[in-house]
Amino acid sequence: RATSCDPSWSQPSEANHPYGDDDVLIEAEVNGNWTPQEKALHEARLKAKAKRRLRKSSSRNSTSESFSESGDLAGGDPHSPKGKVTTNDRKSRTGKGRGLPKKGGAGGKGVWGAAGMVYEDEEPDARDPNYDESGDTVYATVVPEVDERELEKMVNPIVQEYFEHGDTKEVQMLLKGLNLGPHKYEFSSLAVSLSLEGKASHRELTSRLLSDLSGKVLSQSDMARAFDKMLKELPDLILDTPEAPQMLGQFIARAIADHVLPMSFLDCYKGKVDCEHARVALDRAAVLLTMKREMVRLDNVWGVGGGLRPVKHLVKEMNLLLKEYLTSGDVSEAEHCLRDLEVPHFHHELVYEVVVMVLESKGDTASHMMIKLLQSFWKTGLITVDQMNRGFQRVYDELPEINLDVPHAHSIMETFVDLCYQESVITKQLRDACPSRGRKRFVSEGDGGVIKN
Repeated sequence: RATSCDPSWSQPSEANHPYGDDDVLIEAEVNGNWTPQEKALHEARLKAKAKRRLRKSSSRNSTSESFSESGDLAGGDPHSPKGKVTTNDRKSRTGKGRGLPKKGGAGGKGVWGAAGMVYEDEEPDARDPNYDESGDTVYATVVPEVDERELEKMVNPIVQEYFEHGDTKEVQMLLKGLNLGPHKYEFSSLAVSLSLEGKASHRELTSRLLSDLSGKVLSQSDMARAFDKMLKELPDLILDTPEAPQMLGQFIARAIADHVLPMSFLDCYKGKVDCEHARVALDRAAVLLTMKREMVRLDNVWGVGGGLRPVKHLVKEMNLLLKEYLTSGDVSEAEHCLRDLEVPHFHHELVYEVVVMVLESKGDTASHMMIKLLQSFWKTGLITVDQMNRGFQRVYDELPEINLDVPHAHSIMETFVDLCYQESVITKQLRDACPSRGRKRFVSEGDGGVIKN
């Protein structure tokens, strides 16, 4: 056994020490033989070992703990649960890297790149299915053409809504959004057909619509084609609307006056029409154009609709209606004329005029005829309870003034109100509200109470 005195034995070197450099340093520390270089090396190795442990723990637990240069733990929550993985965390979980976001936050699914990154234009790829050899790709919205069978289903709601709001610009916008193709002229014929079944105000709105659409959505040739189709369909139209030929003639005259149809439209049909109804329509249009040749527009061909009429004009029309009824006694004609006025909110004026005519009339004939008329309007619902009450109440309020022109107005009024109540035209409350005769006047004061006859 070799001893320290044996020259063959030597102390093992630091490089060949079986426990490595750390054990040598520890042994040197125990013996108190550390040099400054060895002490610094030992501290550096401790720091490196601590950093390796930190990386492993952060990759397992997906935490944001880090060590400062001195090896102390900083920036972490000691109470955070271990092993919890955040779904939106973009840090590497493979145990590699420094625990920072991948690619500086510019990588991964759904990421467009780092902030401030500018991409250069890429060359088009010939293998791309959207590749265009010309180099300029244009994307446009294609609206499929409306089928002829579906045209009526799409146009009818547009026209019916227009009859409610009367805004031609909205109709123009809706038509531009539809691809009517070669069938766009049928819009005019469908609109005219619907208006023939409606009111006079609807026909007036249709004439305005055709005038506003002319030159913007529909041309004169489209309008002429539409009216030519209407003339050929007149035998079918009169089944639902017997007055269709006269109305269509008025439409044609109004369209020519509004420059919707060419002035030579009527000349194209002279001597070439075999249908009797078409000849009636063309003759009606020719007569109207001859009568109104001095006017630029046939604005009054349909009249002024409903509440657009002046009040004086409505009062005049109702007076004329009642006078014609007293002459003819035709209740149905009077009802038809009242409906054509299209002013249900103004029917109280008719009731007022009826009562005033009864007060100013002589004899009982007018009274009985007016009661018959009011009774008919009441049963058909043409005059409502509110309109009836307002009409009579207006007469009640003005009875003192009417009495100046009609001395016996109070007695006539009481008799007429009682008859109306017996025929169930007015209510009991309205009958009781009728004013009684005014105070009786004496001949003079102190004449012994003699009442003036």
